Amino acid sequence: MYSSKRTLTMTAAAVTLSLMAGTALAQKGETVKIAFIDPLSGLLGPVGQNQVKTLQFLLEKYNKSNPAGVKFELVTFDNKLSPAETLTAFKAATDQGIRYVTQGDSSGVAAALLDAVIKHNERNPGKEVVYLNHSAVDPDLTNSKCNYWHFRFDADTSMKMEAITTFMKDMPDVKKVFLLNQNYAHGHQVAKYAKELLARKRPDVQIVGEDLHPIAQVRDFAPYVAKIKASGADTVITGNWGSDLALFIKAANEAGYTGKFFTYYTSTTGTPTAIGAAGAGRIYQVAYSHYNMGGQTQQWGDEYKAKFKDDLYTNSLVHILNYLGQAMANAKSTNPVKVAAALEGLTLKSFNGEVTMRKTDHQLQQPLYVTRWEKASKQYPYSPEDTGYTLAPVKTYESYVSSTPTSCQMKRP
Repeated sequence: MYSSKRTLTMTAAAVTLSLMAGTALAQKGETVKIAFIDPLSGLLGPVGQNQVKTLQFLLEKYNKSNPAGVKFELVTFDNKLSPAETLTAFKAATDQGIRYVTQGDSSGVAAALLDAVIKHNERNPGKEVVYLNHSAVDPDLTNSKCNYWHFRFDADTSMKMEAITTFMKDMPDVKKVFLLNQNYAHGHQVAKYAKELLARKRPDVQIVGEDLHPIAQVRDFAPYVAKIKASGADTVITGNWGSDLALFIKAANEAGYTGKFFTYYTSTTGTPTAIGAAGAGRIYQVAYSHYNMGGQTQQWGDEYKAKFKDDLYTNSLVHILNYLGQAMANAKSTNPVKVAAALEGLTLKSFNGEVTMRKTDHQLQQPLYVTRWEKASKQYPYSPEDTGYTLAPVKTYESYVSSTPTSCQMKRP
């Protein structure tokens, strides 16, 4: 009898181990589709097109080797920077059975997409979708609008402004600041946090002007630059990106404005060329990465440039693929419900050091870099858009410095 029981126990254990082994390999060889929903046309289309090429380039790397052994496949949708077009694209993606979506160009679009994801998941249990946010940085997305199915891999507006104002605190020549931003969620938040944080860290600094303009519609920024010059501002803070930053800086150069710029997106398509030699020593960017990081990041940047004659700057897509692969391996599944649970609180070694997907609000905690536009050198050789200039690192802020609190009250399924 004992022997029989022992045999049954051993058999059960063997079956359990076999099932566990089968589960561990369940995702190996699976194809996981990722829907990319961002502008591929219009004034900001070049940024989205660059990001598609970036994802295609990265997927070649990750499909050769990732912890889960899966094959990622990209499906692209042009949302024309429109919330309505985004909802149409999301419906098309879910109709195709795609359960991972990435978007990031415009926080206004992000809010509409997040709402669509929430409604879809409530109405379709068993067909849940995970939203992987690569660049939409409105803090509300991980505060008042936070949701279990949304994960942000960029640093939000408040985190970056925390770094900018900490850096500016030690710049006595910054005395008068003008705020120029796009008229949507991110632009509003840049202005809001700039005023709040400067008042706390540099109460002597004057905000001498503030303006908002329509996103992706202005072709001539000369009137805005005239207002900035008339205000006497020695520094501009802007969250502009894409053509709205390139055309703004071009107009400032043409008008002979010589003040400093603190930016979020100097590296986006067209902006390095617009800056040129005129911006040397006075254009700053705060971001989670930069051109001259060394190691695999710089190697991939050089390889990407040789292949596409373009620059790889949306490294949050690297974070996304790192996290997806590891979460699927940890969950032993590609099921979004299990993967979302595995993403929460996950800490990885990434290109910018140790990063953590904060469980409280699904905001990635990561180091940030302040860089300055300078002539490319032996130490910092990468030259975006073959300008002969680069963004050279001048200050690193570790995660605990750039981290900001959250008001998120996460509801979990």
